Amino acid sequence: MALSGRVALVTGGSRGIGRAVSLKLAGEGAYTIVNYMNCREAARETLRLIRERGGDGEVAPFDVADAAAAAEEMGRIIKEKGRLDILVNNAGISRDGLIVRMKEQDWDRTIDTNLKGAFNCCRVAARQMIRQRWGRIVNVASVVAEAGNPGQVNYCASKAGVIGLTKALARELASRNIRVNAVSPGLIETDMTASLEERKEEIRDSIPLLRLGNPDDVAGAVLFLVSPESDYITGQVIRVDGGLYM
Repeated sequence: MALSGRVALVTGGSRGIGRAVSLKLAGEGAYTIVNYMNCREAARETLRLIRERGGDGEVAPFDVADAAAAAEEMGRIIKEKGRLDILVNNAGISRDGLIVRMKEQDWDRTIDTNLKGAFNCCRVAARQMIRQRWGRIVNVASVVAEAGNPGQVNYCASKAGVIGLTKALARELASRNIRVNAVSPGLIETDMTASLEERKEEIRDSIPLLRLGNPDDVAGAVLFLVSPESDYITGQVIRVDGGLYM
């Protein structure tokens, strides 16, 4: 198994893309830590599925937007496991609305979770990975970071920031054998896109591959980016969008 002996942390790992990533990494031998904030039962179900398939891991409740909480819990993981090899920054929220009606707290919470949350976790992980002289970080961005989307100025800005963070961090850490990349999902069938049910046919027609993505599509790209097959790739954004944005 490609990730045997590795320790991985997946933020927002309880459902959707995070669950698929957690299962994929555990399936390749990584001890997988499933982070969650509110979805305790869903996180436990992810862990149950990991173990049912022969993998191992644990759950880790903390809010990625809380720098102190992230540092404390990630510090515990590193102390107990002795290392942290893989970080997947998947935790994210959306608080949609036109800018003229958007509340300041909706802007702040989206930026704090999606962008600052990735920063908080990268900062802790980078320190350990530098000591190990080995690490793999994958940040989950979005196609709207590059294409834009009306009613999502906060979400688009946060994910565009994630892409900038990825590229800068890749340059900072490359000499320490730490690779940093991003995946940029398009329209993936998760709880976050459930509200688009009435427009799915219209949306599907706009995608060259004529289907919405599923969480496993994204998880496969993440696995590639943390595996030995991508050892000469860093600072890249891999779009997983069926050709929606080219």
